[in-house]
Amino acid sequence: MGMARTGSEGIAHLTAKEASARMDALRQEIERNTYLYYALDAPEISDAAYDSLMRDLRALEEAYPELAAPDSPTKRVGGTVEKQFSAIEHASRMYSLDNAMDEAELMEWMEGMEKLYGHLPELCCELKIDGSSIAITYQDGQLVQAATRGDGTTGEDVTANVLRVRDVPRTLHAAALGSVADPDAPLELRGEIYMPRSSFEALNLEAQAEGKKQFANPRNAAAGSLRQKDPSITASRDLATFIYSVSSNAALHVRGQWELLEWLRSAGFHVNPDVALCSTKEEVIQFCAASLEKRESLPYEIDGVVVKVNEFALQDAAGFTSRAPKWAIAFKFPPEEKTTILHDITVQVGRTGALTPVAELEPVRIAGSVVARATLHNEDEVHRKDVRVGDTVIVRKAGDVIPEVLGPVVTLRPDDALPWVAPTTCPSCGSPVIREEGEAQIRCVSIDCPAQALERLLHWVSRGAMDIDGMGEEIVSRLVEMGRLSDVADFYSLTVEELERLQMGRFNKEGDPITLGHTTAVKLVEAIQGSKERDFARVICGLGIRHIGKSTAEDLVEAYPSMEAMRQASEEELQAVYGIGERVAASIWAFLRTPDNVDVIERLERAGVAMAAVRPEGEGVPRTLEGLTFVLTGTLTGLRLSREEAADALKAYGAKVSSSVSKKTSYVVAGENPGSKYDKAVELGVPVLDEDQLRAVMDTGVPPVI
Repeated sequence: MGMARTGSEGIAHLTAKEASARMDALRQEIERNTYLYYALDAPEISDAAYDSLMRDLRALEEAYPELAAPDSPTKRVGGTVEKQFSAIEHASRMYSLDNAMDEAELMEWMEGMEKLYGHLPELCCELKIDGSSIAITYQDGQLVQAATRGDGTTGEDVTANVLRVRDVPRTLHAAALGSVADPDAPLELRGEIYMPRSSFEALNLEAQAEGKKQFANPRNAAAGSLRQKDPSITASRDLATFIYSVSSNAALHVRGQWELLEWLRSAGFHVNPDVALCSTKEEVIQFCAASLEKRESLPYEIDGVVVKVNEFALQDAAGFTSRAPKWAIAFKFPPEEKTTILHDITVQVGRTGALTPVAELEPVRIAGSVVARATLHNEDEVHRKDVRVGDTVIVRKAGDVIPEVLGPVVTLRPDDALPWVAPTTCPSCGSPVIREEGEAQIRCVSIDCPAQALERLLHWVSRGAMDIDGMGEEIVSRLVEMGRLSDVADFYSLTVEELERLQMGRFNKEGDPITLGHTTAVKLVEAIQGSKERDFARVICGLGIRHIGKSTAEDLVEAYPSMEAMRQASEEELQAVYGIGERVAASIWAFLRTPDNVDVIERLERAGVAMAAVRPEGEGVPRTLEGLTFVLTGTLTGLRLSREEAADALKAYGAKVSSSVSKKTSYVVAGENPGSKYDKAVELGVPVLDEDQLRAVMDTGVPPVI
């Protein structure tokens, strides 16, 4: 390249003019090599040489800070930003894609396109990157804004962090700007931020060494890294991008998707090289098959292939449904399956005393992460699948998320492999276990069981219950070991002084024990005190009454809005509550009459935890939806609301919101990707509302007429 190393020893001898010229040359060379590496996949220098250029530029900028350019590539590392994660409205909605779960569904979609247009249009096939969607906006060729997908309409401002992703150009290449339709208008480009497999493995190894929680898969790691409050952490995570779309087809003078990808490369973006322009259905199927075959050899995760009508004019003619473009579909790969050795079947004790068998596996990499354990659910399931210690078993991730043992490869079974025998005593406390008639779970019924105590405490602080931010498993476990926590009421007597001295079981470089520290302790106590204001349904859910989840707790509180009223109700009265049957009523009645439980409830009340609901009538809201039951399913992208927020709005008018569809359901609200609840509603003839109809109900409180 004809550029000698500057070296720290030579910086002091440079004049300001020489330093400025050298910095300009280094910036240009770094940007050129970034473009060669990411946009063209044709690097000219090694990573070490690239890093050396970056070090030289950084050293010069430190020596001559007044000469440092605001858009220098070194600014991608470190730094902070004052305003984090404010809302940004996208230039146009970021839609999801409909899925084709197998070849037959993909063929059906292509036949639909053929029928729509009168012929099969050209189809552009691209790998479906398993990462986090991003929208990046340029103004006058300069990066000015970056946002997460969010709800599809509004995302979070992550500009400061995206600027730290090395393959994102701050300035578009001048040669590409001539294709921009309106040079004065913002140009929003979209793609995927991902974490390479090697970076993901290194990140989890580092977390493991430091005793921190590991990421489940590269997709979660990428999303979490993108939303760091400190951009220097994002910079250290080695994220990368593939850019593949534009917010408006009219924004560029290009005919279709294939030309768009070429333009993106010329503009300086990292564009995935595995693309194909297909003119027949057979070519599309072949591309999908080839992509599936090389899935494991790629340095990043993919979970399918995206097939798009290539020509923008034809895309515009097809349009969109309420959830997805009609002119594109995602062909989803089948769940990845691997074989590995089942070394042992251990038993885990949950907060309700349920004993769950767990498969201890030879670690195997599946769908982006290493799997070493998988639940076997219960005794019947173990025997149904006939999995035994020593077996070679087939493992996959259900929905590419939850590890699942499908069954053994019987032909590889060792001669001495014996059927699993369920324990007769609790592995945590040694008490006898029981299995009630009609139940699949074996249970420990000892109230002194330490495993149940830990799980109950963790349930209380969880997001679905009292949502005490920062109070994780490690801290709770340490407090239990110290004897400081034995039940949920103990949380409310914790002080900053004792928490800041809490030793975490690790040591610093000097050999001193690492403690929680004052700042963290203050935040924890504030979070604990803040949880006292949680609504009464969360308290009921958090108490860990058997069979009571969030939805049932809300139904219960609707009928009995205070702890006093609930404790006075008979089993028969509890059974009459919507969604509560004989078994659940018996569980509630018994829990509220157990002396130890009553003691905890009374201590919680003395600590100031809410033991009564705030009734909507007190706010003057008319209960026009009383007697109606709604079920919400899918993502409410158009409303910019979570399902929980929409449910709260309906409940304010007196409606009940259930988690399951039945003949008694009044309406099902179907958002994006509604799933089986939508199918159940159609099967039962339950009226289905879209998001616009739900908005009308929320705004007026008037029941919909269908």
